[in-house]
Amino acid sequence: CWEVRKQNSSEWCHFIRSNPDCRMDGGFLDYLNGVFCVFPPQLLPLTVTLYALWLLYLFIILGVTAEKFFCPNLSAISTNLKLSHNVAAFSLTCPLHGVTFLAFGNGAPDVFSAVVAFSDPRTAGLAIGAIFGAGVFVTTVVAGGIALVKPFTAASRPFLRDVIFYMLAVFLTFLVLYFGRIRLGEALGYLGLYVFYVITVVLCTCIHRRQRGDGLPPPGPWEPEMPTDSEEPEPSGTNNSDYGEEYRPLLPSQETSLRILTTALSPLDYRKWRRKPWYWRLFKTFRVPVELVLLLTVPVVDPDKDDRNWKRPLNCLHILTSPLICILTLKSGAYGLYQIQGVFPVWGLVTLVGSVLAIIIFITTSNEEPPKYHCVFAFLGFLASAMWINAAATELVNILRTLGIIFQLSNTVLGLTLLAWGNSIGDTFSDLTMARQGYPRMAFSACFGGIIFNILVGVGLGCLLQMSSSQPLVKLEPDGLLVWVLAGALGLSLVFSFVSVPAQCFQLSKAYGICLIAYYMVFLCVALLTEFRVIHLSTS
Repeated sequence: CWEVRKQNSSEWCHFIRSNPDCRMDGGFLDYLNGVFCVFPPQLLPLTVTLYALWLLYLFIILGVTAEKFFCPNLSAISTNLKLSHNVAAFSLTCPLHGVTFLAFGNGAPDVFSAVVAFSDPRTAGLAIGAIFGAGVFVTTVVAGGIALVKPFTAASRPFLRDVIFYMLAVFLTFLVLYFGRIRLGEALGYLGLYVFYVITVVLCTCIHRRQRGDGLPPPGPWEPEMPTDSEEPEPSGTNNSDYGEEYRPLLPSQETSLRILTTALSPLDYRKWRRKPWYWRLFKTFRVPVELVLLLTVPVVDPDKDDRNWKRPLNCLHILTSPLICILTLKSGAYGLYQIQGVFPVWGLVTLVGSVLAIIIFITTSNEEPPKYHCVFAFLGFLASAMWINAAATELVNILRTLGIIFQLSNTVLGLTLLAWGNSIGDTFSDLTMARQGYPRMAFSACFGGIIFNILVGVGLGCLLQMSSSQPLVKLEPDGLLVWVLAGALGLSLVFSFVSVPAQCFQLSKAYGICLIAYYMVFLCVALLTEFRVIHLSTS
């Protein structure tokens, strides 16, 4: 499909529509058809600008959905499963929560993007580039930024454990790329390695607690510093002050069902709006439409509130809208539009059943007291938010592939730059904020713990879902030298940290941070020079 730009502009549309390689199997919008058929060639710069703005908005959708809806529902599910709510990079009370539920919540955009990218061999390079690119970015720029913001003493044993597991994951991916395919055993090996990593974290933490006693000890030079309940930073879910103030009525009034519904659907707190700076207001303006649609379609259960965030009229509406969104976003609406025996559409049946259930729940419940089965809404919210993230990730991958065809860029370079940066920007701000608040060890641990989940579950699950009984393998087509530059850069950065951090007695200074950031700049220059064939392998 890359040959389209070599054709005469008058033949672009015919080439796109007649070439099977230009067909986009998933997604709601056909971006290639839009840029080469809908808009005239003279408006190509305008089309690219619109696509770039839409790309940025897709990152906003991913971030808002994961932060405000996906993660809080995961937290509620873990609470209902009797897991500890003392969440950090790795929880001393229940480490299984930190390395499973928390990692899944934080890595949801990366994992869903990888799953979508692996679904098509033409976009598999996006997944490899994004996973490796995010790994290099997080282990250099983010880790270096933490050391610059607040020099500290790293937690030695967790650091060595995480780096060793991550190097194993990178080496396994290097072998997979070398052979050019992933078989069923290798995909299961990725997931098995992550399970082994989780077991290792749990065992190490249990041994540590037994040695130190059941109480929460003061942080030593070899363990991550953990906040106590009184010191714990505000969580980033919907129960924080951002949404807590926004859901609170400005004036006292009778809590009628209509009032509850309008208050719950208001994503703005006008008092907060007035005291915030202009750039916050601008960003909030772009977020409001996304938040409003998500509030309408995704329930959120908050175990920390007395009413568990029970909003009877809105939750009854969710019984209708959440299943509807799930079937309309699954396979880009293919299942939702399917007609049963060619007569009645699936979405109509879901609407009918959902309406009946919503009426029954509205009649049998009250505004003041949540029902006993309210925890079910956390699972419904988890599923609905996951489908929203999957739909946004599908559009993200398709638009990145379109931009690659327009600018003649490989999927790998788009993955290691735009997709990796977009998916890592949230973790970057949260980790740096955590470091400024006085928890640099926790932020540094999160740098390595999160990307282990992304690479092992992203590649393993992404490839496993694409396998079938007739073809139990996924073929990978590396984009030439650039993939090996990327894999080598990630491996070298890990080896550098693995050697230099113990050599400094785990005392991470600003000089270490500067070296990591400079390393990333050099890597980025080499990657771009390789992409534009300034650096290339000589063929004799």
